[in-house]
Amino acid sequence: MEGKAPPPFKRPTFPTWDRSTCPKPRQHFVYIKTHKTGSTTCVNIFQKYAYYHNLTALMAKATGYVSWPFPPAETDHIHAPGERYDVQFGHFRYNKTWLRAKFPTNTAYISLLREPVSHLKSCMNFYSLPDLLKITSANPVKTFLQDPWKYKNLSEVHFDYCDVIWDGTRNHLAFDLGYPTEGADDMEKAERYIKELEYDFTLVLLLEHLDESLVLLRRLMCWEMQDILYDKTPSNNADYAYKSYTPTAQELANLRRWKAVDYLLYDTFNKSLWRKIAIQGPDFYQELRYFKKLREDVNLYCHENHTLPNLTLTVEASKWSQQFVVDAKYCWALKKDSVIPKIKPMSSVSKQEAKRWKIVRPASNLRAIINGQPTFKYEIELRSYENKMRTKTKPLKRTNRNRMPTKEGRGNKN
Repeated sequence: MEGKAPPPFKRPTFPTWDRSTCPKPRQHFVYIKTHKTGSTTCVNIFQKYAYYHNLTALMAKATGYVSWPFPPAETDHIHAPGERYDVQFGHFRYNKTWLRAKFPTNTAYISLLREPVSHLKSCMNFYSLPDLLKITSANPVKTFLQDPWKYKNLSEVHFDYCDVIWDGTRNHLAFDLGYPTEGADDMEKAERYIKELEYDFTLVLLLEHLDESLVLLRRLMCWEMQDILYDKTPSNNADYAYKSYTPTAQELANLRRWKAVDYLLYDTFNKSLWRKIAIQGPDFYQELRYFKKLREDVNLYCHENHTLPNLTLTVEASKWSQQFVVDAKYCWALKKDSVIPKIKPMSSVSKQEAKRWKIVRPASNLRAIINGQPTFKYEIELRSYENKMRTKTKPLKRTNRNRMPTKEGRGNKN
């Protein structure tokens, strides 16, 4: 008996992104700004969105730290009318319970991660970790990676004012997302915590795939194309001697063991990103190509023609975007590291109040630890301590505490 012919092959179909499936943009979001991930670029995107859509942000009274490394406190942020907030985009150590009490249930939670090797190099440079670790070699990353455990007693930093332990060489990204430094060797706990983060976060972007991440973000948030454009030439890109160093296979193996939680975190959200992109279908990559070309065109205009007030760039409507106009005002916001003073409710804070609640920057407290000095939460406490010390012994040199060393590349942000 002749067998039946096989059914005709059907090519798999994918959903095509359609504005009708995304009728209303999501305007409640919390962006957890991680350290040394190039996150200033993304912060600019979220700040611009809040500014143009007149959203209310949860912000610190002074500086960008609402909660890092210290837990959140009601005295540290500006209180909006009715305690109603739309967005958060500053440095904030993820605290699920506290944030969910402040934001609506439909809030999108977003963050940004960076590949662990380049992240370590950036941290080593920015935080002056060779001084903390007492490494004097020309390539402190190579020296450190030969035996990270040798430096454990030096790399773990205790911020005494808030009783928090932090390690800039180990699981810094996991720490920013709420995981305790003390859990570095408890991988079962880390796996449970990261699974919870997967559930909590709408999207975690990756620096190494930023354009793909942003196009996906636009789709998930139902935003417009102009909402995710960014300046391709940031002013805070540092250069330092060991930036291009490629660790050996053994050094990479050591780092993967040392930063096991950060690696698990990055690998988990790397897989998550590509799973979400795969669901979008092939037209995602058409949009990605369109976005990259548009980003280049807008950057070219903003850097070459923005000083001509009557010259504008009109971006015609496309499958992925309505028509919009790029003018001098748009370029100003695109190139600014921060538009915080323009966002509600920053204008309600007096200079005196901002001065009273100004937070000491973590890099300054780290410099204090290197110099054997105590750490403080508020600048006003630091000033009081310095004044007392001046009356006792020789004056403290503020430059030792508040400035990063002047060695090559130090003091830059990325």
